[in-house]
Amino acid sequence: MERPEFDVWVGQRGAALLRFAYLITRDHSRAEEAVQDALVAAYSRWSRICRDGDPESYVRRSIVNADISRWRRFFRRESPTADPYVHSPSPDHAVAQAEQDAVWALCATLPAKQRAAVVLRYYEDLPDAEIAEILECSPATVRSQIHRALASLRTTLITAEEVNH
Repeated sequence: MERPEFDVWVGQRGAALLRFAYLITRDHSRAEEAVQDALVAAYSRWSRICRDGDPESYVRRSIVNADISRWRRFFRRESPTADPYVHSPSPDHAVAQAEQDAVWALCATLPAKQRAAVVLRYYEDLPDAEIAEILECSPATVRSQIHRALASLRTTLITAEEVNH
């Protein structure tokens, strides 16, 4: 069964969905897998998704859920080790790149829901209501997740600063 409207929508929104997934996962291959999983699931339900609501929110929520599911399966089956392909920034990198890497390293320490809420708020610039819809929780929970995430990041930064001085 051909679904041309699905193909058109994916063609128009695919790059944005991949960017969103990368911000959630912090890894290009995980982002691609999450988007692929979400789109495969959405394809068979496309008519209903479009009829019942906003396909963008549905697919974003599916991306978050796909990554969380993959992450849970990974930690149940494998022991995480250091990524051999990650290299520390070389001294010739721009200051902005070093700061961006530091921010992502800090964000990586957050639990998945908190990280997703922070990404949706500060990188995607979405309001609480849309974030709540994507994360399937209440707007108050979104605010709580963001508050906890920022508090955790502040504590981590203060601790790191104290260690360096």
